[in-house]
Amino acid sequence: MPNTILLTPILVSFLVTLLFIPYWIKRAKLVGLTGKDVNKSKKEVVSESGGITVLAGFVFGVLIYVTSLTFLLKVEENTVKIFALLNVIIIVSLIGFVDDIFGWKIGLNKKTRFLTILLASIPLIAINAGRSIISLPFNGQTDLGIFYPLILIPLGIAGATLAFNMLAGMNGLEAGQGIILLSALAIVSYFTGSPWLAVISLCMVASLVSFLIFNFYPAKVFPGDSLTYSVGALIAIISILGSFEKVAVFFFIPYILEVIIKSRGKLRIESFALPKSDGSLALKNPKIHSLTHLSIYLMQSLKIKPTEKKVVYSIWAFQIIIIVLGFIIFKQGIFLN
Repeated sequence: MPNTILLTPILVSFLVTLLFIPYWIKRAKLVGLTGKDVNKSKKEVVSESGGITVLAGFVFGVLIYVTSLTFLLKVEENTVKIFALLNVIIIVSLIGFVDDIFGWKIGLNKKTRFLTILLASIPLIAINAGRSIISLPFNGQTDLGIFYPLILIPLGIAGATLAFNMLAGMNGLEAGQGIILLSALAIVSYFTGSPWLAVISLCMVASLVSFLIFNFYPAKVFPGDSLTYSVGALIAIISILGSFEKVAVFFFIPYILEVIIKSRGKLRIESFALPKSDGSLALKNPKIHSLTHLSIYLMQSLKIKPTEKKVVYSIWAFQIIIIVLGFIIFKQGIFLN
């Protein structure tokens, strides 16, 4: 029975998204919610904002999980935390969806995005999520008190949400990154005593796997901010509720690097490349403003033909390497907790 309770919500998340995506692709094209695949020479028109299908699968799966806990296992210990989590994810997804509708060129401005996502963290602030006691070098453990929920939680969620949205723009990149990161956080959650967070992480992973089937090269649907915002926020929330922020920050190194690299262009230059007629990619300008650009540059230096698939694979590989290093560095805190 317990295994069924754990697997059912994950399967529901996978199936809901899988069944919803074909319908969304058709309807989005009918209403003109589309975008051009700019990394291809033919610039094919593709349905946008498919992240809504991932949100639907995730929410249904988590609700099935809560129902199972309540009526079958008679456990309500984490119900309030789960609904606070769901509220934040739904709000940031709707913010992302509004941005998708306006379009990435004229969408919400940076200040509006930041402020609205800060406000989206209120459900977690309201339940005083996480632990305010942190370990600092030389000082040992320090209790941040009210500063933690009022300042660090909203900043953490906003930072992770917006940073995850920056490394994007290539078929399958965002969904694959979400699968890798949340799978790693599910493992950390399980071994640090929060199996319920592992199930929630895997519900999103299952939805993303369904989405990736349609989003991988050549994409039939784009994720949009409705996906990147929800995945980025979930990464932050899982680490806050599981009290393993340091591990999550280490796993997030590729995104920290992305922000640093993009700062050279004042966070304005996209991660897109210049498509060539032979299917390869080239840099739009000599300066590197994204990890995608760095990947293309390194492939060119090594005389490897840079294609969209290869760039995506290289970033996934880099992310996996960072995660493996994270497990090695934090091994004692994760597996011997």
